Amino acid sequence: MKEAMDLKTEKKMLENYAENYITSDDSSQQRLMRNLEVRVIQPYIKRGRALELGCEIGYMSELVAPLVDHLDIVDASELFLEKTRSRGIDNARYFCSLFEEFKSDCKYNFVLASHVLEHLADVQLVLKMVKASLLPDGYLFVAVPNARALSRQLARHMGLIDSLFDLTPNDLRGGHRRVYDRVTLNKELESAGYEIVAQGGIYFKLLADFQLDKMIDSGILQEQQQEGLFRLGNEYPDMCADVFAIARPVID
Repeated sequence: MKEAMDLKTEKKMLENYAENYITSDDSSQQRLMRNLEVRVIQPYIKRGRALELGCEIGYMSELVAPLVDHLDIVDASELFLEKTRSRGIDNARYFCSLFEEFKSDCKYNFVLASHVLEHLADVQLVLKMVKASLLPDGYLFVAVPNARALSRQLARHMGLIDSLFDLTPNDLRGGHRRVYDRVTLNKELESAGYEIVAQGGIYFKLLADFQLDKMIDSGILQEQQQEGLFRLGNEYPDMCADVFAIARPVID
């Protein structure tokens, strides 16, 4: 009975998050990050069947769908799924489920978990579910906000946070439960039975999201500067907005 109540509470919390996300302003910074993530995964993604954990409003789903034959999308929020369905993605199937409860009817070549792990109540449970759903030569892509982003380091020196791993008001509004860096992300994946194939950072992050939104929308940060910050992030991954890992299951 307790477990069922916990899952019910979890779903309600995620629906509240979805409602807040839908009503918030559209973010140029977030669209940019999704496009950059797709650039990162393209060398590893295969034709075949892919699973996306969490779709938000479907922006990334729309980017990934043309790269695969079939895309299964799982989200606990009907509101997020409705927004994503409205994009008319021809090769997608939709499942309304908590990740902890999802049971796949097939095996996947690729699983995408962008900005998922920081929200989960039980990260290891979900990672092991994904491992069981991957083909032996399949890949998992994980991206999470980076505790050591330059913007967070700046916030610490400004006295806004005491530790890089503190949850900020923005983290809490977004339903985050934890903050990762590259070391803790890799440990999380390895503990669940994965081998890290590639890792790094995405987009050298100077300032907070709302500040970057203003700089992009006003034209201060144009395509040339955005590309430069992406490439700079390859040199300084620990100062990027996100850290990522490409991993594959260790065969027992």
